[in-house]
Amino acid sequence: MEKIDFAKANGLVPVIVQDYESRDVLMVAYMNEEAWEQTQKTGKAHYYSRSRKGLWFKGEESGNFQEVRNAFIDCDNDTILLQVNQIGGAACHEGFRSCFFRQRSGDDWEICAERVFDPKEVYKKSL
Repeated sequence: MEKIDFAKANGLVPVIVQDYESRDVLMVAYMNEEAWEQTQKTGKAHYYSRSRKGLWFKGEESGNFQEVRNAFIDCDNDTILLQVNQIGGAACHEGFRSCFFRQRSGDDWEICAERVFDPKEVYKKSL
């Protein structure tokens, strides 16, 4: 049985998060072994926050949880692809469905999606 190689990148592996039904890419995050174990145990996505330097339960503050439907590992055993049901409509902490809400346009980046929620309202307690 293959195992995730957390050792290659100092204990972290990148995680590509994809909507289970539409296959849209929602976000990219990181997991350490603890986040992976919690994800398996609960069926809801847990990540490692590099900025907070600790475990991050996706949706804990915003209510926008991710129910894991499938998990895949790449050929080098060092990248995970999660397919999720995005509960609450937004994966991005800036209030968009996907973290990839800006598109290249000429010499600039333009917003190409609608905001699902106002982060100033959702994250009042943490600002």
